[in-house]
Amino acid sequence: MQRNGGGVGVGGQTWVLRRVRLTWLSFMLFFILVFFPLIAHYYLTTIDEAGGPDKRIFGPRPGGELCEAKHVQDLCRIRESVSEELLQLEAKRQELNGEIARLNLRIEACKRSIDSAKQDLLQLKNVISQTEHSYKELMAQNQPKLSLPVRLLPDKEDPGLPPPKSARSCRLRSCFDYARCPLTSGFPVYVYDTSSYPWGNYLDPLVKQAFAASVKSNIYVNDNPSIACLYLVLVGEILESSPLPSPSELEQQLKALPYWRSDGHNHVLVHFSRKSMVQNFLYNVSTGRAVVAQSTFLEQQYREGFDLVVSPLVHALSEPNFLEVPPQVPVKRKYLFTFQGERVESLRSSLQEAPPQSFEEELEGDSPADYDDRIIGTLKAVQDSHLDQVLVEFTCKNPKPSLLTEWALCGEREERLEVLKASTFALVIAPGDGQLVASAGCGMRLFEALEVGAIPVVLGDHSKLPYHQLIRWTEAAIIVPKPRVTELHFLLRSLSDNDMLAMRRQGRFLWETYFSTSENVLSTILASIRTSIQVPAAPIKDEPAHEIPHKAGKLAGTDANLADNGDLDLGPVETEPPYASPCFLRNFTYTAADTYRAWNRAPGPFHLFPHTPLDPVLPSEAKFLGSGTGFRPIGGGSGGSGKEFQAALGGNVPREQFTVVMLTYEREEVLMNSLERLNGLPYLNKVVVVWNSPKPPSDDLLWPDIGLPIVVVRTEKNSLNNRFLPWDVVETEAILSIDDDAHLRHDEIMFGFRVWREARDRIVGFPGRYHAWDINHQSWLYNSNYSCELSMVLTGAAFFHKYYAYLYSYVMPQAIRDMVDEYINCEDIAMNFLVSHITRKPPIKVRNRNATSSLFNFLLLPQVKCIFIFPYLDSPLLKRAYPI
Repeated sequence: MQRNGGGVGVGGQTWVLRRVRLTWLSFMLFFILVFFPLIAHYYLTTIDEAGGPDKRIFGPRPGGELCEAKHVQDLCRIRESVSEELLQLEAKRQELNGEIARLNLRIEACKRSIDSAKQDLLQLKNVISQTEHSYKELMAQNQPKLSLPVRLLPDKEDPGLPPPKSARSCRLRSCFDYARCPLTSGFPVYVYDTSSYPWGNYLDPLVKQAFAASVKSNIYVNDNPSIACLYLVLVGEILESSPLPSPSELEQQLKALPYWRSDGHNHVLVHFSRKSMVQNFLYNVSTGRAVVAQSTFLEQQYREGFDLVVSPLVHALSEPNFLEVPPQVPVKRKYLFTFQGERVESLRSSLQEAPPQSFEEELEGDSPADYDDRIIGTLKAVQDSHLDQVLVEFTCKNPKPSLLTEWALCGEREERLEVLKASTFALVIAPGDGQLVASAGCGMRLFEALEVGAIPVVLGDHSKLPYHQLIRWTEAAIIVPKPRVTELHFLLRSLSDNDMLAMRRQGRFLWETYFSTSENVLSTILASIRTSIQVPAAPIKDEPAHEIPHKAGKLAGTDANLADNGDLDLGPVETEPPYASPCFLRNFTYTAADTYRAWNRAPGPFHLFPHTPLDPVLPSEAKFLGSGTGFRPIGGGSGGSGKEFQAALGGNVPREQFTVVMLTYEREEVLMNSLERLNGLPYLNKVVVVWNSPKPPSDDLLWPDIGLPIVVVRTEKNSLNNRFLPWDVVETEAILSIDDDAHLRHDEIMFGFRVWREARDRIVGFPGRYHAWDINHQSWLYNSNYSCELSMVLTGAAFFHKYYAYLYSYVMPQAIRDMVDEYINCEDIAMNFLVSHITRKPPIKVRNRNATSSLFNFLLLPQVKCIFIFPYLDSPLLKRAYPI
């Protein structure tokens, strides 16, 4: 019983003991886990604080002592980098705050300066406005700008003129009604219809057609007879088979004209001659105060200073073939002189058996002396001497009908021209009858000699050559009295080559300008009368420009490489709107002072006066590039402005601009780039784009805004000749013709403009070419490669005077422009030939910055197809190469 109870008691004690141990163990674990870390932390903290920063055991220490692990080191470096950047940003922020404060102060100062500058600018504008107003007042007082005066027309009521003493005493002052032709009337001319008078049905049909075509193209013809200054009546040539009216019948028919007004004042009776034998049916006809213009006159019929001796009408309805015109060089040809003719009848027949009389004995006779026998003997003696090769023939197989005492023409016209082409001089023997002062036969010989370049030698100083009142014939022909026929050979041999070449050129000029076509003959008749009564010529009209509307895009930029203008000083740079060339610079005295020189001017090296009295052919003094009643010669201004040469270019036009004319054909992107390159170009007036395509520009095409007008001109057809049309929108004398793909720097353009102002009568440009006559192959050579020898400057980038645009479009033979259209090329060659033909000067090439490289890429042109024959150009020696 006790053992069992004792066992139980021992087991319970053990269980209690185990429980006490477990509790103690839990308490100790709790103490260790809770209080020991706290005590250790406290202890360690106390040690770090007492040991100082250098003896710290735990916590951050310098040098990264605790960053022994790799990832810990990376984190430390990142922390240090971020801390450094934050410090730098803070410093920058403080710096920017200071800069902002300083800029705010400067802004306030600038605002105050702007307000002050605005006040100063307003004051300056007022001063400038007052100065400009004063300047304009002074200019108006000292240099009034001339303008076209009001056109005065004659009164409808004709008061009539006092009758002259006799019909033979008619002169312009006594028989011409100046009241119907005021200076500003414009010289209106009324032409009678050939069907309105009886003898009009008997006129030669070819003459009627030529006359009608000439009248149609003449700028003075007016349909209103009440305001007409002149009345034109075609009276001949009458058909040979038609009956001629009697003098009394013809007088009655003339008086029956609607505007004859009893005496026929201000009427011109025109008689065109196509044959050497013409009917002088106006002889013994009282023409009253009407001017007679014909080729044949008797001395008792001709009224000096009133009637007109005109040239025969050889080329009635066709232009001369300039391709068949012989060259003017060499000066000396196969024959020294030639003559072919046969006397129809003389006053003293050479067949009479009588001893020859001396010139003195013949002069003593009552009847006019007949020197034909002595002339025949002298010329045959020269031919037989063989000192020079001459050709004289006094008999013909087929002589043409001619007037009495006149030398008949031999053979056909083509045969005579072949002989004259080989002649240095051509003899023109006046009729033996001294009463016959002008004849169609002599006029025909003179015409043919001038046409082929044979210098006329007129034997007989009593003859009246065509338009002798205004043309100085001594510059183109040799006029020798018949008594000096024995000295003729010596006289012809004594002339130098230079003199003969000058006479040949002058003769070609007279023939081409006044005699060559029916239009020229009629225009010369009217110009003779207009010049005699001192009425200024009518202006030639510009080509009207039909503009194509276009939209301007954004403002074009300026390439710094292109806009470098260097140190060129060409005068004041215009910042105002475009400035046109001055107009109306000279008054009416120019017309009166230079009339004679204008009629007798052949192209030469002197200053080019851009007009002749041939109004519809050449731009006249009434308008030269918009110059109204006067113009400045191309050769330059009066100069002497007192400034240095570079600042005084242009003489009396120190303020001048130029117009860019750009030809294009459906290359819109290339065109836009070229236009943008012109932005900021000094001295540019405007840009004229000649749109040569039948298709209009794209509707969505945006044109660059270069700060100046861009005028897009629509053309009637695709033609390279459109480049040189005198467009009315071109208001400057200087034209820069440029291709749409040409690249030129601004300083190069300005330098070319400066050179052109020093040589205004020449072509000044950049792309040069060379041409020459190949004697071995008898053809033209054309070189487009870079060379130091140049003879022409292409107009793909060249300056020229607007005057040459008039000449190219209205004066140059139409055959040349047709050839340009046929080959779609060579317009630049034609312009070079034209300018050299007029000025006798070569063009000027302007070198670009890179003289060894070409700015252009041109194709080699055909050798023969593009060669033009100008009457004044010396074919093999057209122009010497212009050395660069």
